Amino acid sequence: MSTASGPDAGHAFDSDGVRIAFDDVGEGPPVVLIHGFASDRRTNWWGPGWYDALVDAGRRVVALDCRGHGESDKPTEPSAHGPAVMAEDVVRLLDHLGLESADVVGYSMGGRIAVQLLVDHPDRVNAAVLGGVGVAVVSGAPNQHEIADALEAEELAAISHPAGRRFRAFAEKQDGDLDALAAVMRSIPSFDLERLDDVPHPVLVVAGEDDSLVSDPADLAEAIPGAESVEIPGRNHMTTVGDPRFREAVLEFLERAGL
Repeated sequence: MSTASGPDAGHAFDSDGVRIAFDDVGEGPPVVLIHGFASDRRTNWWGPGWYDALVDAGRRVVALDCRGHGESDKPTEPSAHGPAVMAEDVVRLLDHLGLESADVVGYSMGGRIAVQLLVDHPDRVNAAVLGGVGVAVVSGAPNQHEIADALEAEELAAISHPAGRRFRAFAEKQDGDLDALAAVMRSIPSFDLERLDDVPHPVLVVAGEDDSLVSDPADLAEAIPGAESVEIPGRNHMTTVGDPRFREAVLEFLERAGL
C-alpha cells in the first residue's frame, strides 16, 4: 500500500478493458479524489498535500488517474471518454475495492465527473466537493474545440488561442499524451442543469476568485438543493487546488457532511 508521505508505484485494475491506475492510502471513511484535465493523481492531489491532510484527518484516500491521463491507459477515440464513461471507471473502482459508497472530491474535469456520479450513481456517493467548476464548465466545456485543436497542433508556437495555448503548455509540462487528451476534450457533451434539481447529497462548490473559467461558484450551488459554495480569494483555475484554504474548506465540509 502507498504511504501518505511518499506513494509507491500504486495499484491498477481493469475497468471494462481499460487499465486504471490508482493509489489507496490510509484507513477510515473513504474519499475518492478525481483530478483535473491533463493532470494526474500525483500532481493534482499528492504533491499539494491532499493525501497527508486527509489521512491525518482519519480518512482513507482513493485517488485514480482518469483514463487518458497519468499511468492509466490512454485511448485516442472520443467515444472511449466523456464524463459518463469516466464516472463508470470510478464506480468500477469502488466495486474493485468492495466499497458501497464514498465521499468524492473532484477538481475541474474531476468536478464534472463528480457531477455525473451524483446524477447517474447517487447510491455510490455520500457527499461531494465540486472544485474548479461552475455553471459554464458543468453545462458545457468552454473552448473545448479550440483546446482540442491546440492539443493536436504541430507545436506550441503555432497556437494563438489563449486557453488552447495554456492547456497545451500544461499538457506538455506533464508529458501528457496529446492525442488522448484531445479525444477527452472532444468527448465532453452538454449537460442539462435541471438534472441537478433532485440531487439529495451534501455538496460543496469551490472555485478561485480569479478563475475566469468558472466565475462565481455560488451560481452552480444555487442549481443544487442545499449546496454550499466557497470562493478562494486571489486564486485562479491553476492555483486554487494547492491553496491550503481549499483543503481547509473541504476538511471542514467532510467533517460535517461526510461519511
